[in-house]
Amino acid sequence: MSTAREIEEAIRTLPSSERDKLLRHIPALFPELAGDAEWERLIRVERPRPELSGLLDETEQQLSRDPNSLPRVKASDFAA
Repeated sequence: MSTAREIEEAIRTLPSSERDKLLRHIPALFPELAGDAEWERLIRVERPRPELSGLLDETEQQLSRDPNSLPRVKASDFAA
C-alpha cells in the first residue's frame, strides 16, 4: 500500500474486532502520538519531586489568595 487513502480503505474493510486491535496498537505504530501515555507513566513514578511540589504549592497558595492572579489560558495559546 502506497498512500494514506489506500491504508484508510483497507482499515475500513477490517472486521470490528481487528479495527479495535489496531486502535490499541496505534501508539506503538506512532510513538509521537503517545505523549499522554508517557506523561501518565512519569506521573505514576513514586519518587519525591520537591521542586515540582514546591511550585505547585506556591501556585495553589497564590490562587487561593487571588484567583485572578494568573493569566487565563486561551485556545490561541496553543496555536501552532
